[in-house]
Amino acid sequence: MEPSKPNNEEVLFEQAIKSLESQITNVGAHLTIDTHARLLYIGEIKRMSDRLRAGATAGRITWAAAAREAQEARNLIMGVVRTRSTPVGRSFAEKLKLKGYSLNQLIATKTVELHGEKAIFSRLSNAKQNAVYASIVTSAGKSNRRVTLAMARLSYAGRSVLFLSLALSTYHVATSSNKMAAFQKELTINGASVAGGIAGGALAGLACGPAAPACVTVGAFAGGALAAFGASYSW
Repeated sequence: MEPSKPNNEEVLFEQAIKSLESQITNVGAHLTIDTHARLLYIGEIKRMSDRLRAGATAGRITWAAAAREAQEARNLIMGVVRTRSTPVGRSFAEKLKLKGYSLNQLIATKTVELHGEKAIFSRLSNAKQNAVYASIVTSAGKSNRRVTLAMARLSYAGRSVLFLSLALSTYHVATSSNKMAAFQKELTINGASVAGGIAGGALAGLACGPAAPACVTVGAFAGGALAAFGASYSW
């Protein structure tokens, strides 16, 4: 007697469950990509700051020119790294700081920090102005400590989530009667979930505008779920 074939409701249920499971991969991939982008950012701004400080200290460049280049370079690095992040990561970053500070903003802030609220940069001595410029160069090489610590924790979470996703996929393949087909199915659905998550987050970002992490996150997970469900349904 041949085993009964699953009905449409059972098939849809299995596809929905698989779609939800694939979201684990989607989450892990987002966390891993964004933490890697953050590490790139930290490394690049530190190297840039160290190079400019060394040049100004050796007299190869003025402190004013070093500060100007540090401000421009940090904003450029920030923009490039954000393009390497996921839409969710980019949205959270823009929520914290939509765009980089101008040189005048940095001069005003550092002048107050170093010389008090009543200090006026143009009235400072040349040595004190250089100290302000030097502070700008140094600060350009430092990342937000709270964000860095949070991303370090998320990096561990991302690896853990991806490990869980791998374990689930391995289980499905191991318990399948056709292991090659099961492996290809797992690869297709998980890949679709990640790609759908990236696309869904990007579309949500266009609809919601910058610095809207809640909206973009919903779009990313909805896109991932729909893509995974579609991949599962078409398999």
